[in-house]
Amino acid sequence: MLLTEDQIARFDAQGYLLLPGRIPPDLLARLRAAAEGWTAGPPTADHLFSDGSLWRVDYLHDKGSPASLELLGSPEVLGIAASLAGPDLVPTYESLVVKAAGTGAAVPWHQDAVHGREHRLFNVDVYLDDAVAGGGALHVVPGSQHARADACALRDDHGWAVPGAVELPLRAGDVLVHDDMLVHGSPPGTGPRRRTVYLEFRPAASIREHGPWDETWLADRLRLLPAALAAHAAARPAAPRFPWRPERPPTDRPLRLRVTHGTHTPGAWCSAG
Repeated sequence: MLLTEDQIARFDAQGYLLLPGRIPPDLLARLRAAAEGWTAGPPTADHLFSDGSLWRVDYLHDKGSPASLELLGSPEVLGIAASLAGPDLVPTYESLVVKAAGTGAAVPWHQDAVHGREHRLFNVDVYLDDAVAGGGALHVVPGSQHARADACALRDDHGWAVPGAVELPLRAGDVLVHDDMLVHGSPPGTGPRRRTVYLEFRPAASIREHGPWDETWLADRLRLLPAALAAHAAARPAAPRFPWRPERPPTDRPLRLRVTHGTHTPGAWCSAG
């Protein structure tokens, strides 16, 4: 499940890569069922709201279902991560983003994390539902990942008609891989509900060289990978295993499913703070 040289070259040039039907139907079904649980029940500090509607759930691994760990440990995901981050890949974030049916809030043009580009920082976006054209699907600006963008100028000068921008309708089970500095956003949702699991990855070298987290945090995050591989093996015993062979194996430490951040690599948004 590694990416081909051509796929990696397209990702580096365009800042994103589409992988249709990447998630097997059985895993997709478990993720969709898990998402119902992640979004139900009383809200916690990990449930974020916009205009009264739930739009994001952070730290999925401790929310009662092993499906997020199974996804992380799958060759469908780790093959992407290893291809772009190398063997010492680090799973840095895991969240579910929800765009409500017919009323989903817009996500303005932005870059997730602006950095010096010595390493690839990227998100693996797993679509649990269809994202329909004209209904609030993601828009991206190909090739925009090479420098910091002026998100306010893009909004004020062009609205959603940024020159070169393209809309990306996707189907449930598709995966979009996007560079953390790719300019992207989505108009208000007028289509059906859309849920997407986001898994961010970085090479360990990027964190050790530039932070913003320390070695203890890094060790706790790396400890998630053996647990994820085990969850995948338990759920899909007949499926291929990803041969994870890090150059610096994780230390033997207690497993913490909710490894919080405290600080973040700043992105580029048109908003105060």
